[in-house]
Amino acid sequence: MVTTRVILLWTMRSLDNLVTQMRQAVLFVILLYNTFMIELNIPGRGRLQLEHLVCDLNGTVALDGTLPEGMVRKLNALRDRLKVHLVSADTLGSLATIERQLKIEAVRIDPLEEAEQKAAFIRSLGAEQVAAIGQGANDAAMLKEAALGICVLSLEGAAVETLLAADLILPGIFPALELFDKPLRIVSSLRK
Repeated sequence: MVTTRVILLWTMRSLDNLVTQMRQAVLFVILLYNTFMIELNIPGRGRLQLEHLVCDLNGTVALDGTLPEGMVRKLNALRDRLKVHLVSADTLGSLATIERQLKIEAVRIDPLEEAEQKAAFIRSLGAEQVAAIGQGANDAAMLKEAALGICVLSLEGAAVETLLAADLILPGIFPALELFDKPLRIVSSLRK
């Protein structure tokens, strides 16, 4: 009788462990599936499924070739929801340092025809899955191509054509990045 109870307890614990492992596996698959995506339903605009965030470097993410305090932490925090990309012609020569700080390999573009190269990169990712952030004149085509184009007002300024190409305009890079922490702000601004 004692042996039967021991076997029964052992079997129940084994089943409990199996159920726990199955639950963990299901949660892992759900997390894996939901990683790298922010999905929004915007009334009057439709569904937005963002997998990539493409940021211009100089003037947008960095100022005078230097990342502002808190930028590394902020971009790293977004990596659980979006694949983060930087694009730059490395005008100020600081790209290698910034890549090391962010632990990211940036997309280097040729200083000639920057606008078209940025837009082509957006298309290569699948433009309907991309949010792009920029502020310079060479960012306008990138913002227009992306499913969600965000123009930031930086200390360098913002080009008028880029303002007009954007879906949203924000007062700086940190408020723009915060949209992805609180995506209902995007819905609030873009719903019709």
